[in-house]
Amino acid sequence: MFDREVAGRLLRSRPVWVVTALLLAGAAWWFSGDSKRPAQKGPAAGMAQMVPVRVEVARIEDLDIYLKGLGTVTAFNTVTVRSRVQGELISVRFKEGEQVKAGELLAEIDPRSFEVALSQAIGMQQQNQAQYENAKRDLDRYRTLRKQDSIAPMLLDTQQALVRKLEGQLKSDQAAVDNARLQLDYTRITAPISGRLGLRKVDAGNLVIANDPQGVVVITQTQPISVLFTLAETDLPAVRSAMQEDQKLPVDAYDRSDLNRLAVGTLVTVDNQIDATTGTVKLKAQFANENDALFPNQFVNVRMKVRTDKDALTVPVGSLQQGNQGAFLYVIQPDGTAAVRQVKVGARSGDRVAILDGVKQGDQVVLEGTDRLRSGAKVRIVRSDAPESEAKKTGSGK
Repeated sequence: MFDREVAGRLLRSRPVWVVTALLLAGAAWWFSGDSKRPAQKGPAAGMAQMVPVRVEVARIEDLDIYLKGLGTVTAFNTVTVRSRVQGELISVRFKEGEQVKAGELLAEIDPRSFEVALSQAIGMQQQNQAQYENAKRDLDRYRTLRKQDSIAPMLLDTQQALVRKLEGQLKSDQAAVDNARLQLDYTRITAPISGRLGLRKVDAGNLVIANDPQGVVVITQTQPISVLFTLAETDLPAVRSAMQEDQKLPVDAYDRSDLNRLAVGTLVTVDNQIDATTGTVKLKAQFANENDALFPNQFVNVRMKVRTDKDALTVPVGSLQQGNQGAFLYVIQPDGTAAVRQVKVGARSGDRVAILDGVKQGDQVVLEGTDRLRSGAKVRIVRSDAPESEAKKTGSGK
């Protein structure tokens, strides 16, 4: 009985130091066996993982500076061919969509009524011509008789007035004959300009009237052809500076995707005012369009070369980054680490940009891989022609 009571008191007084003893024993076991456990896989201390990057070299080259705008192809001239006289359209001599030259016959109107009018005008002219010749012979007689004092002066004056009247009548008759011939010529409808024909507006057999707004056909002059495009008002000084030096600025027209060049032309003129609502100015360029690559009302992207910067230090546009202190890029150091360079950016043309300060010729600038790059990081340069699978492998760090 005594032993049980003593044992119970001892057990109730030991929990704290028993637990402490167990913890100490476990810690000793852990540290004694640490050296026997296999080492974890990973980079050794002080060995940072290399970042795969693609680079390009800063180089000296001539940089062509282009201004870009949006434009619409406009026919150099557009004419709605209308009949100048009224009559039945007896023939159509053109095919829709074909190219015609100025003066080519397009259609004919029944000429018979106009031939009759011409004959009538000629007949009237001949009658008055006969009267004039007779009156002129009488005038010659009156002058002879007046010299002989055989007639009164009044008769001579009257005869002279009659001759002048008939002379005026002959001029009117000639004008009537010319007008009748002109109306007869108008029965032959010809092309006033060279260009491409549109769709026929009237068929043979119909009665056409003079100056019908619908017309017979529309001709658009497409060779040459013009493009109207807009530029920001901030680009205007560069354009005006080149024009004042009598430079013919080349203009390239690209398709809607801005990938395929359609035609090459030159700048013709600049509008005389800036659109206050958009802050843009209109310009007009002319294209020979010999292969009909440009079509009226077609949308095009325009690139106009305004100057060439000689011996500019350039880098790819994709290498530029923007930070709180402005533009910067990563440059590969001789020891294989990346360094940040603050740069002063100049003009841009296509995928190249001029650098005014911050890098020098031959520096390797990082083009791809900047998302994981930090200043001082070790890099591994990946060739631009490396297979896609290899690039993915190096990018994953495996």
